[in-house]
Amino acid sequence: MSRKRAQEIPFSCTCGSLQGHITKRGMSSGTHVVCFCRDCRAAQLYFGQPDPAPGPVEILHMTPEDIVIDQGAEHLAAMRLSPRGMLRWYADCCNAPLVTTPASPKLPFGGFIVKRLADPAPLGPVTTRGFVPTPGGKQKHQKLRYAVIGLLKRIVASRLSGRWKTSIFFDAETGQPTVTPTVLSKSERAALYP
Repeated sequence: MSRKRAQEIPFSCTCGSLQGHITKRGMSSGTHVVCFCRDCRAAQLYFGQPDPAPGPVEILHMTPEDIVIDQGAEHLAAMRLSPRGMLRWYADCCNAPLVTTPASPKLPFGGFIVKRLADPAPLGPVTTRGFVPTPGGKQKHQKLRYAVIGLLKRIVASRLSGRWKTSIFFDAETGQPTVTPTVLSKSERAALYP
Protein backbone atom coordinates (compact mmCIF):
# COMPACT_ATOMS: atom_id res chain seq x y z
CA MET A 1 0.00 0.00 0.00
CA SER A 2 1.30 3.46 -0.88
CA ARG A 3 1.99 5.72 2.08
CA LYS A 4 0.14 8.45 0.15
CA ARG A 5 -3.00 6.30 0.33
CA ALA A 6 -2.30 5.14 3.86
CA GLN A 7 -5.21 4.21 6.06
CA GLU A 8 -5.29 4.65 9.81
CA ILE A 9 -3.55 1.80 11.62
CA PRO A 10 -4.65 0.42 14.99
CA PHE A 11 -2.31 -0.05 17.93
CA SER A 12 -2.62 -1.48 21.42
CA CYS A 13 -0.67 -2.11 24.56
CA THR A 14 0.50 -5.66 25.25
CA CYS A 15 -2.56 -6.70 27.25
CA GLY A 16 -5.06 -4.88 24.99
CA SER A 17 -6.53 -2.64 27.70
CA LEU A 18 -5.37 0.51 25.90
CA GLN A 19 -6.17 0.68 22.19
CA GLY A 20 -6.09 3.38 19.58
CA HIS A 21 -5.03 4.26 16.08
CA ILE A 22 -2.62 6.37 14.08
CA THR A 23 -4.52 8.72 11.75
CA LYS A 24 -4.22 8.65 7.97
CA ARG A 25 -2.30 11.92 8.16
CA GLY A 26 0.10 10.45 10.70
CA MET A 27 0.71 7.42 8.53
CA SER A 28 1.30 9.38 5.34
CA SER A 29 3.52 12.09 6.87
CA GLY A 30 5.50 10.05 9.40
CA THR A 31 9.16 9.07 9.07
CA HIS A 32 10.12 5.44 9.74
CA VAL A 33 13.37 5.41 11.72
CA VAL A 34 15.44 3.22 14.00
CA CYS A 35 17.39 4.54 16.98
CA PHE A 36 20.40 2.99 18.70
CA CYS A 37 20.71 5.68 21.41
CA ARG A 38 21.28 4.81 25.05
CA ASP A 39 18.09 6.53 26.21
CA CYS A 40 15.83 4.53 23.88
CA ARG A 41 17.49 1.34 25.13
CA ALA A 42 17.22 2.44 28.77
CA ALA A 43 13.50 3.17 28.36
CA GLN A 44 12.88 -0.28 26.88
CA LEU A 45 14.68 -1.86 29.84
CA TYR A 46 12.71 0.28 32.32
CA PHE A 47 9.44 -0.97 30.83
CA GLY A 48 10.59 -4.59 31.06
CA GLN A 49 10.86 -5.00 27.29
CA PRO A 50 13.48 -7.24 25.67
CA ASP A 51 16.88 -5.56 25.50
CA PRO A 52 17.16 -4.17 21.94
CA ALA A 53 20.98 -4.07 22.06
CA PRO A 54 22.90 -4.43 19.89
CA GLY A 55 19.94 -3.64 17.66
CA PRO A 56 17.84 -0.47 17.58
CA VAL A 57 14.38 0.57 18.69
CA GLU A 58 12.04 1.02 15.71
CA ILE A 59 10.11 4.30 15.77
CA LEU A 60 7.63 6.27 13.66
CA HIS A 61 8.38 10.00 13.90
CA MET A 62 5.09 11.87 13.75
CA THR A 63 3.03 14.57 15.45
CA PRO A 64 1.30 13.69 18.75
CA GLU A 65 -2.11 14.88 17.53
CA ASP A 66 -2.13 12.00 15.03
CA ILE A 67 -2.14 9.46 17.86
CA VAL A 68 -5.70 8.68 18.99
CA ILE A 69 -6.64 6.55 21.99
CA ASP A 70 -9.98 4.83 21.40
CA GLN A 71 -10.23 2.99 24.72
CA GLY A 72 -8.29 2.63 27.94
CA ALA A 73 -7.04 6.23 28.18
CA GLU A 74 -7.10 5.82 31.97
CA HIS A 75 -4.04 3.58 31.57
CA LEU A 76 -1.94 6.31 29.95
CA ALA A 77 1.10 7.12 32.10
CA ALA A 78 4.45 8.84 31.60
CA MET A 79 8.00 8.67 32.88
CA ARG A 80 11.17 10.67 32.46
CA LEU A 81 14.65 9.21 32.62
CA SER A 82 15.82 12.49 34.20
CA PRO A 83 14.17 15.69 35.47
CA ARG A 84 14.71 17.38 32.09
CA GLY A 85 14.34 14.30 29.91
CA MET A 86 11.77 13.50 27.27
CA LEU A 87 8.35 12.21 28.32
CA ARG A 88 8.07 8.49 27.64
CA TRP A 89 4.39 7.59 27.53
CA TYR A 90 3.24 4.06 28.27
CA ALA A 91 0.26 1.95 29.28
CA ASP A 92 0.49 1.33 33.03
CA CYS A 93 -1.70 -1.77 32.81
CA CYS A 94 1.16 -3.77 31.27
CA ASN A 95 4.12 -1.33 31.05
CA ALA A 96 3.93 -1.19 27.25
CA PRO A 97 5.90 1.78 25.89
CA LEU A 98 3.92 3.85 23.38
CA VAL A 99 5.47 7.17 22.40
CA THR A 100 8.15 9.68 23.34
CA THR A 101 7.41 13.41 23.31
CA PRO A 102 9.15 16.59 24.45
CA ALA A 103 7.96 18.02 27.77
CA SER A 104 5.99 20.77 26.00
CA PRO A 105 3.28 20.50 23.33
CA LYS A 106 4.76 23.55 21.60
CA LEU A 107 7.26 21.25 19.89
CA PRO A 108 4.79 18.80 18.31
CA PHE A 109 6.95 15.71 17.99
CA GLY A 110 6.15 12.11 18.83
CA GLY A 111 8.33 9.04 18.45
CA PHE A 112 5.81 6.19 18.32
CA ILE A 113 7.06 2.68 19.14
CA VAL A 114 6.42 0.67 15.96
CA LYS A 115 6.13 -2.57 17.96
CA ARG A 116 2.72 -1.36 19.18
CA LEU A 117 1.21 -1.20 15.68
CA ALA A 118 -1.08 -4.01 14.61
CA ASP A 119 0.55 -4.02 11.15
CA PRO A 120 3.73 -2.00 10.56
CA ALA A 121 4.03 -3.13 6.90
CA PRO A 122 2.43 0.07 5.47
CA LEU A 123 5.27 2.12 6.99
CA GLY A 124 7.59 0.86 4.29
CA PRO A 125 11.33 0.62 4.78
CA VAL A 126 13.31 2.44 7.45
CA THR A 127 14.62 5.71 6.01
CA THR A 128 16.85 6.97 8.84
CA ARG A 129 19.15 5.23 11.30
CA GLY A 130 20.16 7.28 14.35
CA PHE A 131 23.08 6.93 16.75
CA VAL A 132 24.50 3.93 14.87
CA PRO A 133 27.54 2.57 16.75
CA THR A 134 30.82 2.60 14.85
CA PRO A 135 34.20 1.04 15.60
CA GLY A 136 36.00 3.07 18.24
CA GLY A 137 32.86 3.73 20.28
CA LYS A 138 31.57 6.69 18.26
CA GLN A 139 28.12 7.06 16.74
CA LYS A 140 26.82 8.34 13.43
CA HIS A 141 23.51 8.96 11.72
CA GLN A 142 22.53 7.47 8.38
CA LYS A 143 20.24 9.38 6.00
CA LEU A 144 19.40 11.92 8.70
CA ARG A 145 18.00 14.33 6.10
CA TYR A 146 14.78 12.29 5.82
CA ALA A 147 14.08 12.60 9.54
CA VAL A 148 15.01 16.30 9.67
CA ILE A 149 12.95 17.31 6.62
CA GLY A 150 9.96 15.28 7.83
CA LEU A 151 10.23 16.77 11.33
CA LEU A 152 10.33 20.34 10.04
CA LYS A 153 7.38 19.83 7.67
CA ARG A 154 5.25 18.25 10.40
CA ILE A 155 6.09 20.88 13.01
CA VAL A 156 5.31 23.79 10.67
CA ALA A 157 1.99 22.23 9.55
CA SER A 158 0.98 21.39 13.12
CA ARG A 159 1.84 24.84 14.48
CA LEU A 160 0.24 26.79 11.62
CA SER A 161 -2.98 24.75 11.75
CA GLY A 162 -3.20 24.84 15.56
CA ARG A 163 -3.49 21.04 15.67
CA TRP A 164 -0.62 20.91 18.17
CA LYS A 165 -3.10 22.03 20.84
CA THR A 166 -5.19 18.85 20.42
CA SER A 167 -2.68 16.27 21.65
CA ILE A 168 -4.01 13.65 24.08
CA PHE A 169 -0.72 13.96 25.97
CA PHE A 170 -1.08 17.59 27.04
CA ASP A 171 -3.80 19.76 28.57
CA ALA A 172 -4.90 22.28 25.94
CA GLU A 173 -5.29 25.11 28.46
CA THR A 174 -2.15 24.72 30.57
CA GLY A 175 0.22 22.91 28.21
CA GLN A 176 1.07 20.52 31.04
CA PRO A 177 1.18 16.73 30.59
CA THR A 178 -2.23 15.11 31.13
CA VAL A 179 -0.64 12.86 33.78
CA THR A 180 2.13 13.54 36.27
CA PRO A 181 5.24 11.77 35.00
CA THR A 182 7.39 9.55 37.18
CA VAL A 183 10.96 10.91 37.23
CA LEU A 184 13.68 8.34 37.77
CA SER A 185 16.29 8.89 40.47
CA LYS A 186 19.99 8.88 39.58
CA SER A 187 20.38 5.36 40.94
CA GLU A 188 17.32 4.08 39.05
CA ARG A 189 18.64 5.68 35.89
CA ALA A 190 22.17 4.32 36.37
CA ALA A 191 20.81 0.78 36.61
CA LEU A 192 19.38 1.10 33.10
CA TYR A 193 22.71 1.98 31.45
CA PRO A 194 24.78 -1.21 31.62
